[in-house]
Amino acid sequence: MSSQKQMSRRDAIRMTATGLGLAGAALGSVNTAFAVAAPRGSLLPAGATTLHNLTSALARAPRRREFKTVPMILTHPEQWDAEALELILRYRGGPRQVWDNTDLTSPWLNLMRNSLNVQIWSFRHENFLALSATHGSAHLALYDEFIWSRYLTRFTDGKWSRNIWLTEPPAARLSPAHFDNPDGVFSPHDNSITVLQRRGVVFLACHNEIWELTMALHRKNINPDNLDHEQMAAVFTNHLIPGAVLTPGIVGTLPELQLAGFGYAK
Repeated sequence: MSSQKQMSRRDAIRMTATGLGLAGAALGSVNTAFAVAAPRGSLLPAGATTLHNLTSALARAPRRREFKTVPMILTHPEQWDAEALELILRYRGGPRQVWDNTDLTSPWLNLMRNSLNVQIWSFRHENFLALSATHGSAHLALYDEFIWSRYLTRFTDGKWSRNIWLTEPPAARLSPAHFDNPDGVFSPHDNSITVLQRRGVVFLACHNEIWELTMALHRKNINPDNLDHEQMAAVFTNHLIPGAVLTPGIVGTLPELQLAGFGYAK
C-alpha cells in the first residue's frame, strides 16, 4: 500500500473546501473557477423544494477549470469536482436514478426525458433526481464549442460541426404550464442537454474518457497546438459544458452512486 492514506469522503470534501490552494503544489499553476449557473429558466416542478436546493447548491459549487496538466489517474479530490459530487451523493430527495449513457447516437436524452415525465406526473415525485453518467461517445456532447471547432469536427470526420446536443429546440420556448402538450416543452420535440439541465438533470463527466479521447486525438494527429497528452487532457477538462460535474471516472463512480441509493438505468 502506498504511503498515502485513503481519506474518507468527508475528509476529501473538507480538504477541497479549505485547501484548494494546495493543488498548485501537486499540479502546477492551477486556479479555481466557479460553476456557471445552469441554463436560464428553471423547469423544476412546483413543490420540488429539495431538488431546487440541490440545483442551487450545485450552481454555487466550485469547478476547477484552469488546469495546465492532468494525469492519467486522479488521486486528489481537488483534481475533480469533489464538492459538487458530494452534494449529489448526499441528496435526500428522491427517487434517484443514474443513467449509464455511452452512445451519442442513442435515444439517451429522450429516455431521461421520459423518465422525468413519468416520475413527476404519473407517480408525483417532484423531487426526483436523474443523473447522466456520461462516457463513451456520449461524452462528446459535454464539450463546449471551442473543443468542437478545434478538435471534434475533424475527429468525427465532419459528421457534426458543433455540439447540437446543447441546442434548445423551438419547443423549449413554449409554456411549461401545458405539461401534456404533445409538441411542448416536455415532449419528444424538446430533447436537449440544456433543457434537461433546466429540469434538474445533472450530467456527470468522466476523466477517464477525457484521457482516452485525447489519446485517440494524438494517434490521429489532431493536435493543432502541439500539446503533450497531459496538457491536452487539461484543455478538454477546462472546456466541459457549464453545469457538468467532473468525476475521476464514471465506471468507478457508479458504485458510489449505487451505495448512496441511486437506481441504475441503461
